[in-house]
Amino acid sequence: MVTRTKILYTLLICLILPGFAEPAAAQAADTLQLSLPQAEKLFVQNNYQLIAQNYQTDQARAEIITARLFDNPTLSAETQLYNPDTKRFFETSKTNGQYQASISQLVKLAGKRNKNIQLATVGVKLAEYQYFDLMRTLRYNLRANFYKTYYAQQSAKLYEQQITSLQKLLSASEVQLKAGNIAVKDMIRIKSLLYSLQTEYNNLENNIEDMQTDLKLMTNIKPDSYIKLVMDPAEEKNYQLDKTVYVNLLDSARNNRADLKLTQASIAYAEKSLMVQKALAVPDVQFSLVYDLQGSYPNNYTGLGLSIPLPLFTRNQGEIKKAKIAVDAGKTLLDQQEATLENEVFNSYKTAQRTETLYKGIDQNFNTDFDKLINEVIKNFKSRNLSLVEFMDFYDSYRQSTLQMNDMKYQRMNAKEEINYVTGSTIFN
Repeated sequence: MVTRTKILYTLLICLILPGFAEPAAAQAADTLQLSLPQAEKLFVQNNYQLIAQNYQTDQARAEIITARLFDNPTLSAETQLYNPDTKRFFETSKTNGQYQASISQLVKLAGKRNKNIQLATVGVKLAEYQYFDLMRTLRYNLRANFYKTYYAQQSAKLYEQQITSLQKLLSASEVQLKAGNIAVKDMIRIKSLLYSLQTEYNNLENNIEDMQTDLKLMTNIKPDSYIKLVMDPAEEKNYQLDKTVYVNLLDSARNNRADLKLTQASIAYAEKSLMVQKALAVPDVQFSLVYDLQGSYPNNYTGLGLSIPLPLFTRNQGEIKKAKIAVDAGKTLLDQQEATLENEVFNSYKTAQRTETLYKGIDQNFNTDFDKLINEVIKNFKSRNLSLVEFMDFYDSYRQSTLQMNDMKYQRMNAKEEINYVTGSTIFN
C-alpha cells in the first residue's frame, strides 16, 4: 500500500519542480515589446514636457526679432472743425482754412537697441539650457524607470511560475486529502505559501503597473498597451565602473551639466540686463518735422523739432540697483551650484563603487549553482532525507535569492544612470 508521505513526495516532484523551468503565461495580443533604445527614441519624439519646453525656446528666439526692430515713426494731423467766419466745417483752403501735420521719430541713444538684442540672445541660451536640463532629468527618470520595471518583470515571472506550480499541487492535494492520503497540516502549509505568494505577486504587479504608467506618459504610448521590456544582456557586462576615474567624472560634470550652464547664463543675462538699465538712464531723442498752413508765422510754416527729457529727478536708479543685486545673487547661486555638483558627483561615484563591490562579491554563478542545487534537493527529497518543511524552506529561499539578485542588478544599473545624470553626459551607455 502506498504511504501518505510517498504520495506527497510524488505530487511535489511532479507538480512543483517543473514550475522552476515553466515559462510565464503569454501576455495579451496588444503586448508591446520595448527596448531601452526604442523607449528613448519615443521619448525624444513624443514627450509632451520636452515639446512644451521647446516652444519656450522658440518664444525666446522671437524676442530677438522684437529687439532688432526700430520704433515706428509717429504721424499726427489737425484741421479746424468749424470756421465761424465763413460758417463752414473742415475748411482747408489756403485763404480761410487751417490745418497742421507733423511726423516724428524716436531715436534711442546709448546703444539701447544693441543691448536689448544681446539681452534677448542670452535669453535664448537660458531657454536652451532649460530644455537640456529638462532633457537630462527626464532621460534619467526614463532609464531608471526602464531598469526598475524590467527587473520587476523578471521577478514577476518567478512568482507566476511558483504560483502556477502551487495551484496545481493544491488541486491535486485536495483530491488526496479527501482520500485520506495527505495530512491536513500539509495542506495548510501549501495554502499558506500560495496565499502569501499571491499577495506578494499582486503587490508587485500593482507596482509594475504604476511604473508602466510613468513609462507610457514619458513615451506617449497608448494607456491600454502592456509593455514587455527587453534588454540586451551585454548591457550588464559592458558596464565597468573600475575603468572610470573620479576626476574625469567631475570634469565632465563641469563641462556638460546643463543646470550649471543655466546658472552661468543667468549671470550673463543679469549682466546684460544691468547694461540695458544703465542705458535706459540716458534720455532718448525725438525728432519731428512740422507743417502748419496758417497757425504759425509765417504761413505755410515748416519746422524741425527736437525733444529730449531732462534727467533731473529719475535716472533709473532703482532698476540699476536691482540689476546689480541680481548679478551678485547669480554669482552666489553659481558658487552654490558648483558645490552641489561636486557633492552629487562624489556621492553618486561612491554609491556606484559600493554597489559594484557588493555585486562583484556575489558569485556570478550563484543562480546557476542554485539551479543545480535544486536537483540535489530533489534527490534528497525523493530519498526522504528532506521533510516537507525543509523542502518548502528551500522553495522560499530560491525565490528570495532570485528577487535579491534582480534587485541588486537594478541597483547596479541605476547607479550607472545616476553617474550619467550627475555628469550631464553619457559616461555609460
